[in-house]
Amino acid sequence: MKIGLVRRGYSPTGGAEIYLRRFAEAAVAAGHQVILFAEQWPRADWPFEHVQVHSGTPRQFASALAALRAEQACDFLFSLERVFACDAYRAGDGVHAAWLERRAQFEPFWKPWVRRFNGKHAEMLAIERQLFSDGGARLVIANSAMVKAEIERHFAYPAERIHVIHNGVPVHVSAPALRTEARRELSLNDEDYVLLFAGSGWERKGLRFAIEAVKALPPKHTILLVAGRGSARGLPRSHRVRYLGASRDLSRLYAAADTFLLPTLYEPFSNACLEAAVGGLPVITTRHNGFAEVIEPGVQGEIVNEPHHIQALVQAIEKWREAGPRVALQERLPALRARSSIAENVRATLAVIERNPRGSA
Repeated sequence: MKIGLVRRGYSPTGGAEIYLRRFAEAAVAAGHQVILFAEQWPRADWPFEHVQVHSGTPRQFASALAALRAEQACDFLFSLERVFACDAYRAGDGVHAAWLERRAQFEPFWKPWVRRFNGKHAEMLAIERQLFSDGGARLVIANSAMVKAEIERHFAYPAERIHVIHNGVPVHVSAPALRTEARRELSLNDEDYVLLFAGSGWERKGLRFAIEAVKALPPKHTILLVAGRGSARGLPRSHRVRYLGASRDLSRLYAAADTFLLPTLYEPFSNACLEAAVGGLPVITTRHNGFAEVIEPGVQGEIVNEPHHIQALVQAIEKWREAGPRVALQERLPALRARSSIAENVRATLAVIERNPRGSA
């Protein structure tokens, strides 16, 4: 089978790009061919067939892809981008309509009204409506049951055509010496209890609430490390917070930290949470993160209902400051690592594609 892969933009460190390369390698190893349709992708970073799609905005990209009649160049068109039509769409970015609905709950009443006149959002919503309508995506691969439910609710898309396959990440086990070295690099003391927040898009990921929770903690040695791009303007101030920027090696930060904290407003499925969890860190996040589906609350971390429930965040942090709960966490690690690898995700995704060739549904 010749599988067409669709991705508009490119980032050398982007999760979708890394996933796409690994998926392509696995598909070729299984005897398939692959062809990439992309706007910007360095040829040196893609050893397989490639077609450049010239465009500007998301709508222009979707239109250009349709004009190329990409589906005729392959047996199966698998898109990681919102487009007008494809054989399968991987909803890794969630549902834009659901994010805007969720975002409005945390904003002044006038902001959602003003946003209706924003061309970018209107464009994204229009593409989504077409993608999830008749003649759009024949199949959908959602990275969480949360996203599956959103697609059904917002677009009445048939549930039987949505396959839930959770994200996968590389499984790295840090040597004990790395923790000592990483903490020394960050000038952390032995008694410091270190929370790690990682990611860009700080409004959506709930950094404000993470800082408020840390400020509300009793006066102990607690530090919040913040890794990623963003502006601290308008955020609460605290001497307990350290901004590290976006260039840090996350594997070293996972080793240095004691707990991963992401009180997100909306997250289809956080790779950073999964990376932290398979590395052995307890994760504190919200039920609005698809990642919450793959861990046992109270055993591998805590799931709070809402990011602005500060006291619930404080209680969760205080609980995981103690060593006791970590015994059960370590016992569950092998099983979590086995089902959360990139290899398992790619295997499951390829199986869906092979079971649903064009013309079968």
